[in-house]
Amino acid sequence: MRISTFYGLGCLRSIVVLAFFIPIMVSANTLKIGMSTALEGPAKGLGTNVKLGIEAYFNQINKSGGINGHSLELVALDDGYEPDKAANNMRKLIDEEEVLAVIGNVGTPTAVVTVPIANENKTLLFGAVTGAGLLRKTPADRYVINYRASYGQETAAMVKGLLQAGIKPEEIALFTQNDGYGDAGYNGAISALKASGFKDTNTIAHGRYKRNTTNVEEGLGLILDADVEPKAVIIVGAYAPVAKFITLAKEELPDAKYLNVSFVGSIPLLNALGDAAEGVVVTQVVPHFESDLAGVQQFQKHLSVFDSSASPSFLSLEGYSIAQILVKALKNADEWNRESVVNAFQSLGDFDLGYNAPLSLSTNRHQASDTVWPTRISDGKYVAFEWSKL
Repeated sequence: MRISTFYGLGCLRSIVVLAFFIPIMVSANTLKIGMSTALEGPAKGLGTNVKLGIEAYFNQINKSGGINGHSLELVALDDGYEPDKAANNMRKLIDEEEVLAVIGNVGTPTAVVTVPIANENKTLLFGAVTGAGLLRKTPADRYVINYRASYGQETAAMVKGLLQAGIKPEEIALFTQNDGYGDAGYNGAISALKASGFKDTNTIAHGRYKRNTTNVEEGLGLILDADVEPKAVIIVGAYAPVAKFITLAKEELPDAKYLNVSFVGSIPLLNALGDAAEGVVVTQVVPHFESDLAGVQQFQKHLSVFDSSASPSFLSLEGYSIAQILVKALKNADEWNRESVVNAFQSLGDFDLGYNAPLSLSTNRHQASDTVWPTRISDGKYVAFEWSKL
């Protein structure tokens, strides 16, 4: 009996030791992927659409037998676009849910706290829906990999397009959210103006508003009081306050151009603007969701299969794209643990999603896409256009 007991304890110790070293990110036949995003609150239109796109592609993969027989499960937690909640969610996803990676988190303020947690816990944060520089360091953070073009690239495209259209640098104003997201867009626009040869960037009118509020009046007042009347306003914000700002601004500056970065949430913005929507510009980091590109047609089909009542959007297409790239990496991974998944992403090299735009990831390149697509609202819907036609 003593021998049997001793042998049993020895086996138990061996099992415990083995369990300590075996990666625990694969549970039964399921690969768990985490997400912390705004599912409630003023920014919920952003998070729910990205989540919809991810789930549509996961659904397609699972219906086709999964990845080597393993299904994908998205564990999505609501953070309301608030950093404290996002930090708690990241720790829960990593420590309790034991996810393989975290994807599609929404926002720069939340990224400020989630990026350090990802790095500290050596867990991949992929495809965060933000163009902020804190996710685009040189050299790149090993555990932070991006899909989309940066805010700097979006606002640089706006500045270039406005200048080509004959608008003078001093006739451009900025209205931004008062946090890291707004700062990223503002800095990108100012850098682009400086690169064009404009030196008096400190004279550019700049209004701001507090995150998760619609208190835009003070910021609007600063822009309306500018020494030079703005002919264009570059806006870096969320759809609810932005819609209020544009509606009020058009009463005083009806002929000005209003340009938004992709994170604004194109469809929620369109719905919120109502009669003030005509002519508003939004740059995109994916092609138009109604284009005839092969990758977009596939997205429309899979979205309809997943939820026949769902309407496609730029953000759901972005979520779908993020999920596609994740699956590419998982299929190429040597093992399904956190380090192997990062290695798989870095070995993807050049690839395509059917968008007629080059994508590439490597050890030294942690942003897949540099492409910016301009769109504007015409007759109640978004249409693609060329900057020369602004």
